[in-house]
Amino acid sequence: MSSEYPKVRKHTKTKGLLLIFLLVITLYYVPNASATAQYEPLSQPIIYVVSIEGTIEPGLASYVKRVLNEAENAHADAILVEVNTFGGRVDAATEIRDYIVEFSGQSIAYVKGRAWSAGALITLAAEKIAMARTASIGAAETIPKEEKQISALRGEFEATAENRGRDAKIAAAMVDADIAIEGLIEAGKLLTLTAQKGKELGFIDLIANSREEVLEAFGLADAEVREPVQNWAEKLARFLTDPTVSSILLVLGFLGLLFEVTSPGWGVPGTVGVLALFLFFGGRLVIGLAGWGVIGLFILGFALLLIEVFIIPGFGVTGISGIIAIFASLVLSFRNIREASFAISFAMIISFLVIIVMAKRLGKSKTFGKLVLSTTEHTDDGYVATPARHDYVGKVGRTLTFMRPSGTVIVDGERIDAVTEGDFLGEGCEVEVIKVEGPRVVVRAYKAGCEGGNQT
Repeated sequence: MSSEYPKVRKHTKTKGLLLIFLLVITLYYVPNASATAQYEPLSQPIIYVVSIEGTIEPGLASYVKRVLNEAENAHADAILVEVNTFGGRVDAATEIRDYIVEFSGQSIAYVKGRAWSAGALITLAAEKIAMARTASIGAAETIPKEEKQISALRGEFEATAENRGRDAKIAAAMVDADIAIEGLIEAGKLLTLTAQKGKELGFIDLIANSREEVLEAFGLADAEVREPVQNWAEKLARFLTDPTVSSILLVLGFLGLLFEVTSPGWGVPGTVGVLALFLFFGGRLVIGLAGWGVIGLFILGFALLLIEVFIIPGFGVTGISGIIAIFASLVLSFRNIREASFAISFAMIISFLVIIVMAKRLGKSKTFGKLVLSTTEHTDDGYVATPARHDYVGKVGRTLTFMRPSGTVIVDGERIDAVTEGDFLGEGCEVEVIKVEGPRVVVRAYKAGCEGGNQT
């Protein structure tokens, strides 16, 4: 018994020291941990602003994609889409709509002025909608106004509204004039909502006079606001991919090429045409509609045209191949064959109309008259063509030069430019005139032995 007692005391003392050590550690770290939690500043929310202004086109979609990618990488809490547009291309609006729907954070749309047509679809993609008191949304008429187009866009509006918990029928009435909603819109008219009406219907969430009011209403008054601006390339791409500008560039390109393939050499029209097409492709390259492969195909076509103009006479396989390559690159620079066919056909029709109008107007212009020789020589004025010397037929003469197969002969003491039927004759050979066709005199060897260039 006495031998085990010291061991028990030793174990008890060890346990006591361990408990004291744990207590000290606890007393040290718990207050510090609570102090850290108490004084550590809360992270500030981040919100990115996306500006939807002007015509909606592929260049704008490229800008929105870049901004939302930045927002995702920065783990932004929300995006604020500020809208003021009359609309634009449906394909670009649908692309922007998808970017907004797929954003992982909160999405808020603020209509500062108008969200018409394609702008309405972009607005509906956001989780929350705020509108200025004087703003409006709707009027999404399709161009062309065909049932297929109306049905497709109506489906996009309905699906987008349903996804955000809004009345799909109200959204559909903005696209399809056949939809009637009692007390709101009758059949035959497209729906456009004011801010007040949208709030009464519960279609929008807020009426606000400023960005600050919107952020405060949705709990983001203290958020760090980041507003990426469009860089010069995106601004230029937006301008060049604008539907009107794109059509003008195509028309200039076609006109330039048409003038060049119908006139000798290379001049200003061809240079302007090629520059217009390079601008057309450049805008699409920036926004991703056309890759370097498409650009390379266009350059190949242009190079083939240059070879045809400067190296190979006439217009043949090389020139035709160049035009085919250029047209193929144009088709590949559009989103689909239907869009490409419409745009290219439109540009070609306008180009031919411009040529017809220019031909009629410039033909009567004094300035154009100075560039084109309009003087004619009539027999009534005493002008006569070179007479055909049929009296030479049957006469015998002598070659003054080698005939390979053309050359000079002397007949009845007169020097005459003549040709053989294909034979080569030497100098000094006797020849007979066998026929005369206008100014063309045809001869052949009078005696055997001159063929092949041997002299008699």
